[in-house]
Amino acid sequence: MRYQLAQLNIAVAKAPLHSPEMHDFVAHRERIRALAKAEQGFVWQHETDADAAGVLLEATNPVLFNLSIWRSLDALIGFVYKSEHAEYLRRRKEWFARLSQPHVVLWWVAESHRPSVREAKSKLDLLASCGPTAEAFAFKRIFAPPSDAPSNIDHRAHLMEAR
Repeated sequence: MRYQLAQLNIAVAKAPLHSPEMHDFVAHRERIRALAKAEQGFVWQHETDADAAGVLLEATNPVLFNLSIWRSLDALIGFVYKSEHAEYLRRRKEWFARLSQPHVVLWWVAESHRPSVREAKSKLDLLASCGPTAEAFAFKRIFAPPSDAPSNIDHRAHLMEAR
């Protein structure tokens, strides 16, 4: 069986999306999503519906999330930290509240599997309650895909800082 890397990241906006404080983020949001989809290692992205974010957090301001699948860890790292996306990642404190729980979770899925928002939330909860495990981890501590999968992980990646 072949595996791919699923990822969920969540954020709570500091203000309503239509506010002046969020304008720069909102103005570039769709372009960044399009850049991700154009990446060679991109596989799939959950299409957000209005009720799905409520599964993730209770929050006064909008909860935004991205649930996607990538062919490899290298592909995801390339997009997150080495593409134009990195510029917006550096600016996240302008737009989003600091969370007391993990806001990014990674896990390996079978090549044909597409996780639900509830499944992704359970992975985020697992990371929060147990710390990094082979079932739910973050960029600071990477786990290889299950042993019967071809190796598609760069073991140097565990040295990367997520913040």
